[in-house]
Amino acid sequence: MPRTNFQELLDAGVHFGHLKRKWNPAMAPYIFMERNGIHIIDLEKTVVKLDEAASAVKHIAKSGKKILFVATKKQAKEIVAEKVKLVNMPYVTERWPGGMLTNFPTIRKAVKKMGSIDKMATDGTFTNLSKRERLQVTRQRAKLEKTLGSIVDLTRLPSALFVVDVCKEHIAVREAKRLGIPVFAMVDTNSDPSDIEFPIPANDDASKSISLIIGILCQAIEEGLDERKLEKDKEPSQKDKKFIRKELEIKDLPDSVIEAIVEEEEEVEVDEEPATEETEEEETTAEVDENEEE
Repeated sequence: MPRTNFQELLDAGVHFGHLKRKWNPAMAPYIFMERNGIHIIDLEKTVVKLDEAASAVKHIAKSGKKILFVATKKQAKEIVAEKVKLVNMPYVTERWPGGMLTNFPTIRKAVKKMGSIDKMATDGTFTNLSKRERLQVTRQRAKLEKTLGSIVDLTRLPSALFVVDVCKEHIAVREAKRLGIPVFAMVDTNSDPSDIEFPIPANDDASKSISLIIGILCQAIEEGLDERKLEKDKEPSQKDKKFIRKELEIKDLPDSVIEAIVEEEEEVEVDEEPATEETEEEETTAEVDENEEE
């Protein structure tokens, strides 16, 4: 079942493209028609591509990997920061730091620098600095927080990149392509979708359009995270089984005996439920017999 429908996309203005003279011929398969000198995006194809992207991000989130969202344009900043923060994914809404992916170790050093400054504030090192030095360190911390504060939890390269505007974020797309990182992107009629693994033909300028697309993808990520959590909750029983086996191995018991004991433990767990059912049946039959005697 599609995650959205034609009418919802239409109401959000996802179908509005750019002027005809600004179009990219590579977007021809996703253009429905031209009206008043403006290209109209084929929303039927948007629905299909959006579903493909949503299922892919859900799978990535379920596997416990990170997706980096990039949106430095004015109308997308707040939307991305607000929605992506809820699913605990990293994002960049300020200027893209050149080499963020291709020179990731250096970026990590800058993030660690933030941590060391915070540590200075807590362990009392700040008090030993002069007023001027404290001011410099505080300004440095604020600058790092502004550009890198949203990627503190990104300890390794992301498994995927999501971009709102391919033309504006061309450096980020180029870095991801160089490292073989798959790219999800909203592609307008002036964009080139050939370098994008998961293009979503949509209006990348209207805030309503951006909000709808980001919201659907974040919902898919949340579903993936929930499924991952459910799978983790089921794991303890298997861990208990391993724990029993380890304890028996310490006692130097033969392998055949260990396996027999572990299997017996499993059978006990399985037999517990039917036993309760049998007792219930016995109680009901006893009640019936009493009624017949009366």
